[in-house]
Amino acid sequence: MNTSQTISAAAAGTFTLGGDLTVNRLGYGAMRITGKGVWGLPADKPAALATLRRAVDLGVNLIDTADSYGPGTSEELIAEALHPYPAGLVIATKGGWERPGPGWWTHNASPAHLTKAVEDSLKRLRLERIDVYQLHVPDPAVSYEGSIETLAQLREQGKIRHVALSNVTREHIERARKIVPIVSVQNRYSFADRESDFIVDHCQNNGIGFMPWAPLAQVRFAHEALERAAAQLDATPLQVGLAWLLRRAPNLLPIPGTSSVEHVEQNIAAASIHLPDSLFQELSAVSPPHVALRG
Repeated sequence: MNTSQTISAAAAGTFTLGGDLTVNRLGYGAMRITGKGVWGLPADKPAALATLRRAVDLGVNLIDTADSYGPGTSEELIAEALHPYPAGLVIATKGGWERPGPGWWTHNASPAHLTKAVEDSLKRLRLERIDVYQLHVPDPAVSYEGSIETLAQLREQGKIRHVALSNVTREHIERARKIVPIVSVQNRYSFADRESDFIVDHCQNNGIGFMPWAPLAQVRFAHEALERAAAQLDATPLQVGLAWLLRRAPNLLPIPGTSSVEHVEQNIAAASIHLPDSLFQELSAVSPPHVALRG
């Protein structure tokens, strides 16, 4: 696809989170603007800032991040690049991990940690309220209901607008919904990794957004059908992989990440790709060629 043409994330259509936050369905994931091992500043900070600004210029109004990306670095760079934020920009962040060092993640979804994590994210993002706050992962050493109740309380206090989940099962979703409304779920999902297929459907049936993380994972190894589709549509296999996600379900909100202006333009160009019914059905019938590595 020729990315010199006018491109916009708005071409992907919209989805409304929680009844009051309407976003363009192709968003941006801000993990890759950190350094190696998701730690510290990126090697090219100006490029990371430029990528964030370019994404917003091209119509992205949903940015996903987490306090553990850096830790804190991703949130700080988002604020540096984009604050004061344009009207309608939704920043979704997460809490529930601690980061002792590069490439090292440890659980902590205790009420005390989540409370402090929200306060710290508010400061780094320069916000008075976080639009979407996600429990990053259930903590096996902490009461799941306790974690969710803490986020519900922070919502009541006005520090969180909406509560969301990440890396969860259907059971987790339903247990959380008994405590507080859930507006989105973020699990690993892509053309080549459909383990969460039934969760996508469950979320769709309940009006819950689904943000697939690693939406381009393993596409480079994908089936020849994806290569054929790319040639037919004058696009890249990665773009077709994103277009397939957008067509897969109306509640899917892909958040591909990159620290490159060129790549963010290529990703957002996928919003304009139309998959004909026959091509979508052919791709959907393909057994995923590889299962992505578990994160």
